[in-house]
Amino acid sequence: MNNLIKLLITLNFRELFMTPSDDFFIQAFRYLFVGGFAFVADAGLLFIWSFSRLNDILGAAVAFIVGLIVNYILATKFVFSPNEKIAWFAEFLIYGVIGGIGLLMTVGLIYLLTEMMNIHLMLAKVFVTAVVLVWNFFARKLLLYRT
Repeated sequence: MNNLIKLLITLNFRELFMTPSDDFFIQAFRYLFVGGFAFVADAGLLFIWSFSRLNDILGAAVAFIVGLIVNYILATKFVFSPNEKIAWFAEFLIYGVIGGIGLLMTVGLIYLLTEMMNIHLMLAKVFVTAVVLVWNFFARKLLLYRT
């Protein structure tokens, strides 16, 4: 944590974002940005898709896959070192399964919070996004990118 704070205070953006690091807090900090970019790719594509006459569910699935690919590429470039013990397609498959579990968590928690607990959709979405971000980071860190 001290290293992350030092980099933030000194505004050392190169080391904060670009230099490979096994520091847990730096990786978690970077993962926030990776998740943000992936969300923009996912939600942006879904927004564009919403203007088409194509199926919304198909659009959501395509947008999720694009967001997952963006997340994988950025995370393996800026957050985690690729897992050299397995082939990249196996790594991506496991990465995707973890993301799929996150998607199921999202749907389930949104349903629980909005339909059963009567919480506003956007408030639920903020909470669920945070929960799923933590799940995705820890699952990927522990299952794929242990150092």
